[in-house]
Amino acid sequence: MMNATERIDQMIAELADWRGATFANMRAAILAADPGIVEEWKYMGSPVWYCDGMIAVANAHKGKVKLTFAHGAMLPDPGKLFNAGLEGNARRAIDYLEGDEVDADGLQGLIRAAIDFNRSVAKKKKRGSSA
Repeated sequence: MMNATERIDQMIAELADWRGATFANMRAAILAADPGIVEEWKYMGSPVWYCDGMIAVANAHKGKVKLTFAHGAMLPDPGKLFNAGLEGNARRAIDYLEGDEVDADGLQGLIRAAIDFNRSVAKKKKRGSSA
């Protein structure tokens, strides 16, 4: 049985077109953002990244690679990377189309902001609970 990292490696290898390279670049930027990031394989075959809570889930679609941030609406996006799901009040997504470059620095900033958000929520929960 493959672990999550092996399954994601296999999925990227099977994306023989531009989506494989885009997915690999996106994943490398995510993992480089923080050493505590953990990869999982969930939701019937989707890579999901966690650090003190869910950060984002990715999917390869026919014409795009989609990276959806669980709490994207709460994150600063100075690089204006979010270009999908903007109407929602929780999630935000980045749709990468053929020819789009992955802005590694901008993406890592969003990943770090998501981790900060997860940690702030965890602290509030911890403060609010009584033993």
